[in-house]
Amino acid sequence: MTDFAWDFPYTSRRMPVLAENVVATSQPLAAQAGLQMLQAGGNAVDAIVATAIALTVVEPVMNGIGSDAFALLWVDGRLHGLNASGRAPAAWSPDRFAGRTTMPVRGWDTVTVPGAVSAWATLSKAHGRLPFARLFEPAIHYAEHGFAVSPTIAGQWAAQVDALRDQPGFVEAFLRQGRAPQVGEWFTFPDQARTLREIAATDGESFYRGPLAQRIADHAAATGGAIGVDDLAAHRADWVQPIRQAYRDYELHEIPPNGQGIAALIALGILQHFDMAALPPESAESVHLQAEAMKLAFADAYAHVADHAAMLVHWSDLLHPHYLAKRMQRIDRQRAQDFGAGAPPDSGTVYLTAADAGGMMVSYIQSNYMGFGSGVVVPGTGISLQNRGACFSLQPGHPNEAAPGKRPFHTIIPAFVTRGGEAVMSFGVMGGDMQAQGHVQMMVRLADHRQNPQAAADAPRWKVSKDGSLQVEHHMPDETIAGLEHLGHRVRVMPRGNLEFGAAQLVHRLPRGYLAASEPRRDGQAVGF
Repeated sequence: MTDFAWDFPYTSRRMPVLAENVVATSQPLAAQAGLQMLQAGGNAVDAIVATAIALTVVEPVMNGIGSDAFALLWVDGRLHGLNASGRAPAAWSPDRFAGRTTMPVRGWDTVTVPGAVSAWATLSKAHGRLPFARLFEPAIHYAEHGFAVSPTIAGQWAAQVDALRDQPGFVEAFLRQGRAPQVGEWFTFPDQARTLREIAATDGESFYRGPLAQRIADHAAATGGAIGVDDLAAHRADWVQPIRQAYRDYELHEIPPNGQGIAALIALGILQHFDMAALPPESAESVHLQAEAMKLAFADAYAHVADHAAMLVHWSDLLHPHYLAKRMQRIDRQRAQDFGAGAPPDSGTVYLTAADAGGMMVSYIQSNYMGFGSGVVVPGTGISLQNRGACFSLQPGHPNEAAPGKRPFHTIIPAFVTRGGEAVMSFGVMGGDMQAQGHVQMMVRLADHRQNPQAAADAPRWKVSKDGSLQVEHHMPDETIAGLEHLGHRVRVMPRGNLEFGAAQLVHRLPRGYLAASEPRRDGQAVGF
């Protein structure tokens, strides 16, 4: 028996994959890379790492070797968290940003130390079965021999050209013909293949304490960056205890701050007080309550969440039942509102998932943040660097204020669901501030409406936008849109193909094997055997 219905009520281009060993991610070639590792006798960690490495080649518009990463792993009946996000360079004193009120969004002054390589090495060493170098083979093949650029990726590539063509190294790496590759065009990247070989041969050490680290630092010194060899050498990925929030008979688990996953937990803690199952999932009242809970959660997250060492309140205070009940009372079921942050009591992207026949499940995410990220590419290496520093604040005294050696507020968040202490589902919904909102929508559909993961991924989504509007997908029912407007929401119906609503990948445990579901809005694919 499953804890969901096998109904597929929404228009979808695909069905889920049911198998004992599965991988689901946002790009089919990368999913196949993970599948190869499982077929070669590897486990879910081997599949995840190989998939993640391949994604840096075949989906460069979203991630790269210079990304950050987070992971949640179900191993031997326990859930483990890995924070492989990087820290600000030592030279990022307040004087560096003097005269600015907000952080830049592109260029060297957005580049924090990249953590993805440390995630690959740490996961493989701790829980992998195959040799580390074996996990790089599919990615190296695609980098050397090339791959055909898909319509989705070609569109994302072209959309970023104007914003990034002036960043050091970008044109030479990604606009070799003076433009983005077109649909179906073959793209090779020998420089990236050589870099991946070096990372594989040194277990990632070259990237942080060797020749590759020196090349990153030299490029920074020559083109206005602050990151140095000491910053790279000081990096470490940290094993962390996941945080959780009960919702109905499930628990949702997230990485603790500096990530925004706590926003999903806050929203679910608020929604716990409403009978969401009594409301049709696409009804205006259901969307209204979820959106209002999300606004309250974001108000708290943006005010309080930062590097855990810098937070002025403990994350557990934001999830205290009495505090969440108090925040719930702010919601008016008849009227949309704008909310400020609460005062807790004192007491502080690409997504991929895999699971194997042995019971190991991995929820993993890595990202350069805004597409290609900073736009900075280290010459001759294929290392495109993230722009996670853009998420820092320059407000004096804010817990997320930019400072040397500090991790910024992070949007990328893997998720994991348990019930009664047993693994249920690993999933993620990549896409900036859509991620926490996507986690909430998946949980409401699973826990309140018993929808299967593919149906939950196919359903029309909503998104609370930073400009105060409520965005909805083009296939949201007309009566829902009218009802939301009547409640005072400033609704924006987004056109078909809009990418603001994230990209979900989900793996749900079955009595035997798994159900793997992939996003119908992107190139994603679920595979298994």
